Amino acid sequence: MAKPILLVLDDEPHVLNAVERDLRRHFGRDYRILKAGSGDEALATLRELKARNAAVALFLTDQRMPGMTGVEFLRQAIQLYPETRRVLLTAYADTEVAIQSINEVGLDHYILKPWDPPEEKLYPVLDELLEEWRATVEMPYEGIRLAGALWSPQTHAIKEFLSRNQVPYQWLDVEANPETEAVVVEACGVEGVRLPVLFFPDGTTLIQPDATVLAEKVGMHSRASQPFYEVAIIGGGPAGLGAAVYCGSEGLHTVLIEQHATGGQAGTSSHIENYLGFPKGLSGAELARRATSQALRFGVEILVPRAAVGVRVEQPYKFVQLSDGSEISCRALVLATGVTTRQLDAPGIERLTGAGVYYGATLSEAMHCRGQDVYLVGGANSAGQAALYFARFARRVVMVVRATSLDVGMSHYLVSQIAEVPNIEVWTRHSVVAAHGEQKLEALTIRNNDTEETRDLPAAALFLFIGAVPHTGLVADMVLRNRAGFILTGPDVMADPSYRQVWPLKRNPYLLETSVPGIFAAGDTRHGSVKRVAAAVGEGGAVVALVHQYLRSV
Repeated sequence: MAKPILLVLDDEPHVLNAVERDLRRHFGRDYRILKAGSGDEALATLRELKARNAAVALFLTDQRMPGMTGVEFLRQAIQLYPETRRVLLTAYADTEVAIQSINEVGLDHYILKPWDPPEEKLYPVLDELLEEWRATVEMPYEGIRLAGALWSPQTHAIKEFLSRNQVPYQWLDVEANPETEAVVVEACGVEGVRLPVLFFPDGTTLIQPDATVLAEKVGMHSRASQPFYEVAIIGGGPAGLGAAVYCGSEGLHTVLIEQHATGGQAGTSSHIENYLGFPKGLSGAELARRATSQALRFGVEILVPRAAVGVRVEQPYKFVQLSDGSEISCRALVLATGVTTRQLDAPGIERLTGAGVYYGATLSEAMHCRGQDVYLVGGANSAGQAALYFARFARRVVMVVRATSLDVGMSHYLVSQIAEVPNIEVWTRHSVVAAHGEQKLEALTIRNNDTEETRDLPAAALFLFIGAVPHTGLVADMVLRNRAGFILTGPDVMADPSYRQVWPLKRNPYLLETSVPGIFAAGDTRHGSVKRVAAAVGEGGAVVALVHQYLRSV
C-alpha cells in the first residue's frame, strides 16, 4: 500500500528544507514527504495526487508567503482533501491570523517558528493529529476507478467489460457524490463533462474509451504477435477455451480471438453447479479465469478484445481478418463463436438497454438492485442461475416465462432451488410487452398470455434470457448452415443436399469438421450441440484430435 503524504509548503528554501528534514527523520518510515515553494505549486501537486487517488494526511504550511498566504492555500486545498489535517507555521506576529483561521479553514493547530527542538515542539503535535487522521479516514482505493452515471449505457458497457475481464475497479457515481463530480469536471476540462471517466493509479485518465484502448491500458493483449499460426480459434467461450487448452498442451502454435471477454455467455453465470469436479459449484467468471490461465500456461496467444470480421480460404491456408484491419493466417481454423441473446422486440426495450434493461446476467449491476423489484425473462438454466443470484440482493425477483412450467427448459436442480427461495416468483404463460421510463427503466407492461390481460408494474431492472442466435455471420457464405444459422459439421454436412458440390476431398468430413476442409466448429455455434458448459468444453477438447488428423493429411 502506498504511504500517505505529508505536504510541506514554504516560500523560503532554507525553512522548507529544514521542515522536510525534520519530518523525514521522524515520519519517513510511514509517510511520503512532499514539499512545495508556492501555493500554486502545492495546488498543482494536490490535483495530480487527487487524480492518482493518493492519500494526503497533513498540510503543513507557512502563513506569510507572497502571492498566496497559507490560509488562502488551505481554503482551496480542502476542496480537494477535506479530511486532511491542517497545521499553520507562523511567526509570533501572525498568531492572531492563525487563531482566526481555526474557524475559517478548520485549522487543527498552529506552530510558532522556530520549532526547535522538534521532539518537543513539532513531533508531539503532529503525532497526535496523524494518529487521529489514521483512525478516522478510510485509506483510498489504489486501483482503477470508474466514474460515471448509474443509468448510462456507455458507463454500463465499460463496467461490464471490466467485470467480465476480471479487472478490479472502484465504482464512483457522479450523481451521488459531489466530490466525484468535481474530480470528473477537473479531468474533462474545457471540453465539458463526458462519461465515463477512468482514473488510473499512475495519474492518467481515459474519457469515454473504446474497449481496445481500455484493454491496452490495463495490459490486455489485443494484437497478434505473429502473422501465422498452426491453429486459430475464433471465440473464447467454454468450447474455444477447451480447444485452446488442448491445442496448446499438444504443442500446436495456437491463437484464440475473442471479441469481448473469455468465458463467453457462460462467463456471466453467477453459479454453475453441475460442472464435473466442482461439487460446490463455481461461477462462470471463475471457470473462465482458470481456463484462460491454463491456456496461457500452455503458450496459447489470446487476443482480447479483438473481433474477427471475415474469413477467407486459400487452401491449405485460412485467413482471418481482424477488426483492426490486420489479418492472420493458419492451417486449421476452429469456429467457437457461440451464440448471442435474441433481442426482445417490444416498445421501449431498445431505448432503455443499458439503462435498466440488460441482456444476460450483468452481475456488475446486481448491487444496484438491492431492496428493489427485478424481472427476468426466460426459462432456461442461465435465467435460473441469475434469479438465484439476484435474489440475494433484490427485494423480489419475478421470472417471466412463456412456457407452462420451468421444467420445460431448466435443469431439475435449479427448479428445485428456485422453489425454495421465498423472494423469487415464477409467472408462467406471461410476457413482457413494453418498457417505460425516461432516463432509466421505471416500469414494465406484462401480459398474461392466457387471458390477454396486461398490467403496468414498477421495475428497477429487466434481465433478458430469451433464446439464442448463432454468431456465424462471418462465415455465412463459406460453410453450410441450417436454417437457423447453426453450422453443420461431420454427418450433418454429408446429409445436406449440396454436399457433393461443396466438399472437395475424397475422404468424408471429420466429426466436427465443417463443409470446408480444415475449418472446424465446436460448442453452441454448431448444429446439434448439447447446450451445456461441459459439452462445449468436451467438443473443444475433441477438436484437437481432429485437427491433428487434418494437419497430417495436408
